[in-house]
Amino acid sequence: MPGLKVAVSGKGGVGKTTLSVLLAQEAVRQGHKVLLVDADPDANVSATLGLEREPPPLAQHNELVNQRSGADGMVKLTPRVDDIPDRFSETKDGVRVVSLGAVRSGGAGCACPESGFLRQLLLHLFLERDELVLVDMEAGIEHLGRGTVRGVDALLLVVDPDRKSSQTAGRIVCLAAELGLNRVWAVANKVSGPQEFDRIAHSLPTGVPLLGQISDWQILRTDGPLSLGALPNDAGQEVAEILSRLRREAQAKGPQEAGRESSQD
Repeated sequence: MPGLKVAVSGKGGVGKTTLSVLLAQEAVRQGHKVLLVDADPDANVSATLGLEREPPPLAQHNELVNQRSGADGMVKLTPRVDDIPDRFSETKDGVRVVSLGAVRSGGAGCACPESGFLRQLLLHLFLERDELVLVDMEAGIEHLGRGTVRGVDALLLVVDPDRKSSQTAGRIVCLAAELGLNRVWAVANKVSGPQEFDRIAHSLPTGVPLLGQISDWQILRTDGPLSLGALPNDAGQEVAEILSRLRREAQAKGPQEAGRESSQD
């Protein structure tokens, strides 16, 4: 698999963090290097992964954020970001975690500098082959309005049986296209049977491949840390199949790559 940056997006409550953590664990199990970025202000990746110590929130380092995002007035075409994962991450079972940080107080104002910092990090973070970056985005569509996902290679939508999650997915796809992000895939989550899977599949926007499903496993509804090894074999197979299909989609030439090549001709 080529180096890949994937933003995990969807309506609140659909299971973005759960899927992000499980995919990260499966990717490590298969021998990939993994960086999991918690970009949700309501940060839950550390608890879900079971980190003993949370990574230092990047948003609390004002000087760093201002310098690297250009908020200090010094716009850098290629800001240095390769030191960020090493300086501000914590690791659990091979999954390296970086956290953008939660909202610190009511009325704290716009998170634009933090969003700009994350955008620069994703744009200029160079990956090795077989390295995977998963970004657990905040719920809804606001991050697309701020253009945070400009630096990723693809968007992974999490959709559950609630019809509202399909409606949010449709809005996300439209906004992503306006940003030039045309590689969008989907995963059906909390699926209790074939009828729900089919309903989700038919509700997706045209041209969005459905990579697979995560069934409505009771173990995934607990509040404690998630461990891929503690899941039933069938659940682990579902996660592995999603990652396998994601790899195949990543290796195929998508609309973005075709557009880049034609612009260089």
